Amino acid sequence: MTAMNWQELATQVLDGQNISRDQALSIVQSDDNELLDVLHAAFRIREATHGRDVHIHVLQNARSGACPEDCRFCSQSSAYNTEIPEYPIQTVKELVDGAQAAHASGAARYCMVTATRGPSNRDLDVVCEAVRQIKDQYPGMELCTSLGLLTDEKAERLAEAGVDRYNHNLETSEGHFSEVVTTHSYEDRVDTIEAAHRAGMEACCGGIVGMGETLSDQVDLALALRKLGVASIPVNFLDPRPGTPMGESRRLTPHECLKTLAMFRFVNPTRDIRVAGGREANLGHMQSLALYPANSIFTEGYLTTPGHQASQDRQLIQDAGFRVLEVV
Repeated sequence: MTAMNWQELATQVLDGQNISRDQALSIVQSDDNELLDVLHAAFRIREATHGRDVHIHVLQNARSGACPEDCRFCSQSSAYNTEIPEYPIQTVKELVDGAQAAHASGAARYCMVTATRGPSNRDLDVVCEAVRQIKDQYPGMELCTSLGLLTDEKAERLAEAGVDRYNHNLETSEGHFSEVVTTHSYEDRVDTIEAAHRAGMEACCGGIVGMGETLSDQVDLALALRKLGVASIPVNFLDPRPGTPMGESRRLTPHECLKTLAMFRFVNPTRDIRVAGGREANLGHMQSLALYPANSIFTEGYLTTPGHQASQDRQLIQDAGFRVLEVV
């Protein structure tokens, strides 16, 4: 393979040129000895588009377990015996209380998530009322919901209530999707993102790496997200959940994770790139380096798995020379 000049590639991106599939692949295929050079180049793009700000996001597990979908990575699927808590949709008060806690932790965005194929009308009633109350109390806080597959009508209800972003991850490439989930299609997920856009919401859409996909699959996912024009891209690293079909999978190395994040930054230079689930488990002591390509993080855990406390993450951000984007 011809050696790549990473700084020249970053300059190409900063000049407004999309990198090619082969160039993106060269990033994730690069030698570990080149990691710091790759990260420095990715950081040039990150700093030009997002400065040194870091957005903190908090998730609320608004409805847990008993999901009818068979996503092979997910401990909330009813298809697997994972012994996680199961409960129906939380009350409006519980969701508003979660937003208050998120605001106190300095979160720029608060995301309410339900384990389900798609939202029932009752679930929508609860979420929409919670959104209205949260917006009244904290008008500066961005709100995101992740409720499964959407119709245009349901997307419009969420947008009218005040939801800023809708999250629905593609999870992996189109070619690898059937190895991950069979109860719905890749096209179903794309349709939901497009419904969110039609309703006037931004789309938060990413995936999980480390699910047996190839490096080419990772690149194809990044390119698909570029084509969809999503605003926010959470990059999750598989943290194998006992009891799921992927429960014995190998965790990625920190070098693998960091090169993947850099590739997503090169392919989607202006987007909100979030180092998401599996950050602590896969990156370990190298977590701060993820801030060189990524400009946002989740704090206080990931639905069914714990994470750093907000105070720990704020210190990590500060120690690395970045700053938390404060919300009023």
